[in-house]
Amino acid sequence: MRVEYINPFVETSYRVLKEVLGGIDVKRGELSLKSVAMPVMGVAALVGLAGDVEGRVLFDMTFETALNVASKMNGETLTKFDDLAKATISELANLITAQAVTKLHELGFKFDLTPPTLFAGEKMEIAALPGSAQNVEALIVPLISECGEIELNVAIRERAE
Repeated sequence: MRVEYINPFVETSYRVLKEVLGGIDVKRGELSLKSVAMPVMGVAALVGLAGDVEGRVLFDMTFETALNVASKMNGETLTKFDDLAKATISELANLITAQAVTKLHELGFKFDLTPPTLFAGEKMEIAALPGSAQNVEALIVPLISECGEIELNVAIRERAE
């Protein structure tokens, strides 16, 4: 995984979160690596990447964090993870990935995004089949605020010819 691919996602996630959460403090936690098969905290928005690179970006959080973020973004207290909360978390993933990809395009990298796919549930695991484009080690970047923790989970590799 090349750092040139990762940095725009990390920088954009930090900036967009700070902006949409009304300027509250967002801190970056300790970076780590995970294998592709991993449990999801409860709510995960997944965006696929294809082109010069292949892989995915995953925004993983608890239901409580998702509700807190959706509430802040909508300017009202949401008490259940309904269609509005789901659409808001999907839009957050879309905002971040679209801006990160724009930065990467400016640097000469060309690739496309899939629309965000939202997963919500208890005891879920996201895993890729061996040999698939999604089967690459992921860099985990925790983004921590008063709303909770969102794990930015980026797994990108150069496309195999």
